[in-house]
Amino acid sequence: MSTLSAHPWTRWVDRLLPPPESLPLLLAVAIGGGTGLCIVGFHYLFTTLQSLLLDRLLTQLAPWGFWTLALIPALGGLGVGLMRQVWQGFGPNMSGLIAQAKGQELPQPLRTLPKLVAVSLSLGSGASLGPEGPSVEIGGNIGLLLAQRWRMSQERQLQLLAAGAAAGLAAGFNAPVAGVFFALEVVLASAAGSSAVSVVLLAAVISALVAQIGLGTQPAFDLPAYEVRSPLELPLYLGLGILASLISWLLTQSLIVARQAFAGELPGLTVLARIPTWLRPLLGGLSVGLIALQLPQILGIGYETLEALLRDQPLPLATLTTLLFVKLAATAISSGSGLVGGVFAPSLFLGAMLGSAYGKLLGLLMPLSVAAPPAYAMVGMAAVLAGTARAPLTAILLLFEMTRDYRIVLPLMAAAGLSAWLTERLRSLPSTDLSGLPPPILEQDDITHQLMVRDLPLSHPLLLHSGLSPALAAERLLAQGDRAALVVEGEQLIGLLTLDDLQRGLARGEEGGTIPALADVINRELIYTRPEETLAEAIARMSPRGLVQLPVMDLPPGPVALPLPSSKLLGLVTREGIDLGCSQARLRETLQQTSVGSGQIA
Repeated sequence: MSTLSAHPWTRWVDRLLPPPESLPLLLAVAIGGGTGLCIVGFHYLFTTLQSLLLDRLLTQLAPWGFWTLALIPALGGLGVGLMRQVWQGFGPNMSGLIAQAKGQELPQPLRTLPKLVAVSLSLGSGASLGPEGPSVEIGGNIGLLLAQRWRMSQERQLQLLAAGAAAGLAAGFNAPVAGVFFALEVVLASAAGSSAVSVVLLAAVISALVAQIGLGTQPAFDLPAYEVRSPLELPLYLGLGILASLISWLLTQSLIVARQAFAGELPGLTVLARIPTWLRPLLGGLSVGLIALQLPQILGIGYETLEALLRDQPLPLATLTTLLFVKLAATAISSGSGLVGGVFAPSLFLGAMLGSAYGKLLGLLMPLSVAAPPAYAMVGMAAVLAGTARAPLTAILLLFEMTRDYRIVLPLMAAAGLSAWLTERLRSLPSTDLSGLPPPILEQDDITHQLMVRDLPLSHPLLLHSGLSPALAAERLLAQGDRAALVVEGEQLIGLLTLDDLQRGLARGEEGGTIPALADVINRELIYTRPEETLAEAIARMSPRGLVQLPVMDLPPGPVALPLPSSKLLGLVTREGIDLGCSQARLRETLQQTSVGSGQIA
């Protein structure tokens, strides 16, 4: 023992320091308190800017004509564009933060304060976006920053990042339960153990408490009580879930198209590529402002319009439908042009418009008595948010915390669950190419659109002959340590065999039945990718089905039927190969930038 550690005062210091196992909980308190304070400041900042720009400045410009309304979003866009030019972006989005925490991406500067100001300026000037996504990113920044400063492991970094995300959503919506489930459902994406849950819970509670002290205890919306007219209405909410999935898909597709359009990547719009990046937010703000000359409801977050609608203030069906699609277009333009904000609030706005219009139609067409349009508007909000955010549990709990009425839970569960499921099915279609969609908070890296499947390291699949017994096939799979194998018959590929398939086949024999042949337990539906496809397209096929590997086939586009010549099989692309390929591509890009900046690669 050193002389220093033998002094009595050092032993006292050691006793005062918290034990290592309690450090994550103390950091969770710090994350919750810091995030709550940031969200309170963020709220006051963008509401102050909104008052200055859309009230006072607009009043000063009003004598020049009604058209001056279009200048306010353009002015905000110019400010955001200049900030982008100075800071070269606002740091990683939530997807980038998660990749950093997992060690899959090189650390990038965490520009929390510039992003907070840019979001406030975007929303305060009327951009058709929302504050909740940035609130989550602010909390995530704080969590990851503390984890990095304390040199924590990747697992702990991800936990504290999730704690920050939960704290951001909890404070932004005054919905701590939904914040916790969002962190578990989206950020951690799995049950990460009791320690992670404790950290996330504590951060969400502290952040919500701070936000309630600073902003009040009222929920995000003061909604009327939900009214159940008949149990027979439940199937009608399933119809709303189907429509909500289409709106969710349309929103995500529009976000992609708008981003490509402003980058000049679409045919006929290549001229936009010549516009400097810092001027594109001005163009987007001006476009939104011009739309608002006819429909001012699409400006900003839109909570006032939402509350009026949910209180059953009458709006014609044609107006509801127009607002639905115009708000969708304004949101895509705002996001694609480079204005900063999330699409949580726009998703709620679109869902309310859709649900209210749906409820009005039911009231006109249905012979039985149904709930009033505000009830369908509330369920529509959860259904569209569930599909857009890929987080049905978060959407259900969020609306439940807003309404505080248990009777709405069943319709919420039915519509939100169906919407999320159908939206995933739509995204998995090869023709939609939606694997790179930017959901409200998690925006996938563009590198998946740049890499081809042929650029990835491919593994060699285990090939089993169809004449093997299931028991022998199981031994081969266990010996190889593989999850699945491809089954061949001669030179023909006839199907896929997984561990679960074998388990079911062998269990059938244990129950007294005849153990089936290997050909009887294989899956004859082949889901594959081609070397010419982008990595985004391969991920789009894997993710909805929970696949961890995908055969790479030398085949033309379009559906195929088994059997196929086994010579067409080029290998397997795996989750590990995808992560490795993306990491290598990012490293090469960083090395190239270093080479350009210094004249050589260190």
